Amino acid sequence: MDAYDGGSNARRQPGAPSGPGDAPEPEGPEGAQTPGEPVAPSQPREESPAPDREPADVPSAAPDPYAEPTDIRPIDPAAIRQAAAPAPTEAAAAPAPAPHGDPHPHTGVAALSLRYQIGVALALAVVAVAVCVHIGMVFLHVAPQNTVTKQHGRAVDDWVYPEFEQNWKLFAPNPLQQDIAVQVRARIRSADGGSRTTGWYDLSAQDGRAVDGNLLPSHTQQNELRRSWDLFVATHDADNRPVGLRGTLSETYLRRIVALRLERDDATARGDVLVSVQVRSRTTNVPPPKWSEEKVSVQPVYRELPWWAVTAGDTEGSAR
Repeated sequence: MDAYDGGSNARRQPGAPSGPGDAPEPEGPEGAQTPGEPVAPSQPREESPAPDREPADVPSAAPDPYAEPTDIRPIDPAAIRQAAAPAPTEAAAAPAPAPHGDPHPHTGVAALSLRYQIGVALALAVVAVAVCVHIGMVFLHVAPQNTVTKQHGRAVDDWVYPEFEQNWKLFAPNPLQQDIAVQVRARIRSADGGSRTTGWYDLSAQDGRAVDGNLLPSHTQQNELRRSWDLFVATHDADNRPVGLRGTLSETYLRRIVALRLERDDATARGDVLVSVQVRSRTTNVPPPKWSEEKVSVQPVYRELPWWAVTAGDTEGSAR
């Protein structure tokens, strides 16, 4: 027999279909047949029914990258910035805790203890009462005469004079146009029993030199001597006689000021005694401006007061 004969299985590959005359080969030990046994026709294998299942989603076809887009939306710049901005963290969003665990620390008076708060409140109350009393006294002093000033005028004057006196000279139709200088001289008894009279000391000129060029002049340098002289003139007549109860007070006040000034200016030597003083004023009119037709005299006018005896209460030792 030829090796290439169609009925021979010598050159047949495994799994290749057999010819019409070929018998099927057994698949395993169970299907093995003995030679000469007739072949039983193959029966279709029954499959068990599949359990009920929901149909799975059928994947859609892949999108075409070259297809024309159908949903075109405008670009929102704000949405882009919001998406690009970093999200705030909890540490940054939460406020920093206050020191010592107090979320609202107290400051100012509230930080003090209760005892000190009461002290501050009392001090403020005293200051407020004093300010109200002072404003009321000054108002009664400058106000027209009324029932209150008639009954309590002495108390108002004691509060106002001489430090807080008010006047309207600055707003008068004819403001002051004179230079007034207060001068003083003294009689001194020396240690050997002799007596001498000093020259005139210009106390107003001394105050002027102390104020000139001084950024912070004291109240005494500016107003003490001037106000004492104004008070004396307002409480004395043309013959230098006191008018009312304030006349004697103004005279004592002026005498003490000039006595202290003489001692500070070393008018008396060691062992000398200040016996009496005499005060005078030197009044000079201020020259009018060049464009004015007003004519005034520039000659000084003097007003001399009588000699006043200096008592022990007028010296600097008693003033201390």
